[in-house]
Amino acid sequence: MAGCRVHHDSSWKGKAKCSPRMPSQWEGIACNEATGRVTEIRLPGFISTNDSVFQSQMRGLLSPSITLVSCLEIIDLGGLMGLAGRIPPSIGLRLPNLRKLYLYGNKLIGPVPDSIGKLSKLEELHLYENRLSGSLPSTLGDLRNLKQLLLYSNELAGMIPDSFTNLTNIVQIDLHSNILTGHIPERIGEMQVLEKLDLSKNLLTGKIPLSLANLNSISEMFLDSNHLEGEIPFPSSFGQLSSLSFLRLDDNHLTGRIPASFGNMISLQRVSLENNKFDGDDSLEFGQPFIFDRIISLWQSIIWPNTRISWIYFAGCGIQGEIPVFLQATPSPIQELDLSSNHLTGSLPAWLGLLTQLYKLNFSRNSLVSRIPVSVTNLQYLGVLDLHSNKLSGPINNVFRIGNAFSDGSLTYVDLSDNYFSTGVVQAGVGSQTGIQYLNLSHNFLEGRVATTIGRLKSLQTLDLSCNRLGFNLPEALANVSSLEKLRLQKNHFTGRIPSGFLKLTKLKELDLSDNLLAGEIPAGKPLTDFPQSSYSGNKGLCGKPLTPCKVRGLILVEEPQKPC
Repeated sequence: MAGCRVHHDSSWKGKAKCSPRMPSQWEGIACNEATGRVTEIRLPGFISTNDSVFQSQMRGLLSPSITLVSCLEIIDLGGLMGLAGRIPPSIGLRLPNLRKLYLYGNKLIGPVPDSIGKLSKLEELHLYENRLSGSLPSTLGDLRNLKQLLLYSNELAGMIPDSFTNLTNIVQIDLHSNILTGHIPERIGEMQVLEKLDLSKNLLTGKIPLSLANLNSISEMFLDSNHLEGEIPFPSSFGQLSSLSFLRLDDNHLTGRIPASFGNMISLQRVSLENNKFDGDDSLEFGQPFIFDRIISLWQSIIWPNTRISWIYFAGCGIQGEIPVFLQATPSPIQELDLSSNHLTGSLPAWLGLLTQLYKLNFSRNSLVSRIPVSVTNLQYLGVLDLHSNKLSGPINNVFRIGNAFSDGSLTYVDLSDNYFSTGVVQAGVGSQTGIQYLNLSHNFLEGRVATTIGRLKSLQTLDLSCNRLGFNLPEALANVSSLEKLRLQKNHFTGRIPSGFLKLTKLKELDLSDNLLAGEIPAGKPLTDFPQSSYSGNKGLCGKPLTPCKVRGLILVEEPQKPC
C-alpha cells in the first residue's frame, strides 16, 4: 500500500506477496486471484478467530494514500479507537469499485466528503461513533446501490438533504445522536424497501411527513427526542404499516389524537409516546387532562385485540384515574409497563401479580395510595421496580419476596423513595434479592434497626436510606458489600461509632452520614477520610479527620470544642 504504514499483529511478516494465483499472506488483506490486485483491507478493532476474539489497535492518522489502492472493494478499519484524522476528500474519486466502507468507532474528525457520492457501487457506509462534523453532503443521495447508512453518534449538523429520498435501495438509515436540524424530507416514503429508520436524539422540527405511511417494509421507526410538532399523522393510512414492530415518538411536541388505525398494525410490539403535548377536545385523546376511560374503549376494541404489544410507555401524558383493569388480560404478555409522571390515583391492584412476564414496572410520580399487594411476589422476572413519589404506605416486605423461586432473586433496581412506607427492610431484611444493584428507600417513615441481612446484597452499588427514622448502630454488615459506590444514610437517628469495617468499602465514591447521632472518632484511612466535612456534619459526637481532631481524656476520645461561628 503506497504511503501506508500499518502495524498489526505477528502474522504480518516479510513483504506482502499479492500476485496472480497467489493470495496475500498478510492477515486481513485479500487479493483478486486473477489480477493480483488488493481488493480488501479488513483490519477491524475486534478480530474473531476459531479460538478467541481479540482487540487490535491502529494509531495515528488515516492516510490519504489508502485511496491509491484503486481496486479496493472493502475497507474495514472500524473500532480501532486510536485511528484519527479525516476521511480523505478524494476517497470517492479513486475507489470506483468500493462496496463497503467501515470506519466506525474511531476518532475521525471533519466532514463527510462530498466525493463519497461518486462511489456508485457502495452498498454499506458505516461512519458511526466518531467526531465527524459539518453537514450531510447532498451527494449521498447519488448512492443508488446503498443499503446501509449508519452515521449515528457524531456531531453532524444541518438539514437532512432531500436527495436522501433517491436512495431507493436503502434498508437501514441511522442518524441518531447528532445535531441535525430542519424537517424530515417530505418524500421519505419513497424509500420502499426501508426497514429501519432512526432519526432520534437530534434537533429536528416540523411535522411528521404523511408519506411515512407508505413505508410498507418498515419494522423499526425511532423519531423520539426531537422537536417534532403537530398531530401524529396517518389518521387512516398509518395502519398500512403492517410490518412495524417498534415505534418511538416520545420526547417531542406532538399534539392531537392517537390514530385508531394503530389497531391495524398487527406486528406492533413496542410503542412509546410519552413526554409530548397531546391535547385537543375530549374524545379519545391525550388531553389536559387525559381521562383513562375515554381511551380504554379504543384500546380494548381496536388496538389491543390486533396487536402484540409487550412494552407500554405512557409516561408524562397527563393521565388521570385508576390503573385500568384491561391491562391484566392482554393478547401478549406485558414485559415493560411505564405509566410514570401522570395523575394516577387509587390502589396498586392485586392483579399485577398476573403479569408474570413483567420485567419493568414504573408507576413513579403519581398519587397512588395503598400498600404493595402480596401478589407482586409472583413477578419472578421483575428486574426494575420504580414506585417513587407516590403516597404508598405500610410494609415493603413483599418487594423482597419477589421471585423467591430463584436463589438470587430477580430485582436489580428498586426505588420506593418519597412515600409513606413504615417497615420492611428493617425487620424482614432483603429476602432472596441479593442481586439488587440500586436500592432507594429514602424519604419514608422507616423505623428501627437495619437488618444485618443487608450485607447479603453483594451486587449493591447504591444504597439510599436517607430521611427516615432509622436508629441504633450503623449496620456493620455493610462492610461486606464491597461493590458499594454510593451510601446515603443522612437524616436518621443512627447512634454509636462508624464501624471500622467501612474502610473496606474501597469503591465508595459518595458518602453522607450527616445529621445523625453518631459519636467517636471517624476511622482513619481511605476512603472515609477522603470525604468532605459535609459527609459527617450534624453529628455532635463525631471527631477526627476530616472534622476537628479528637482529644484524649484518660482513655476516652472526645471531640475538640469548635469555635463559635
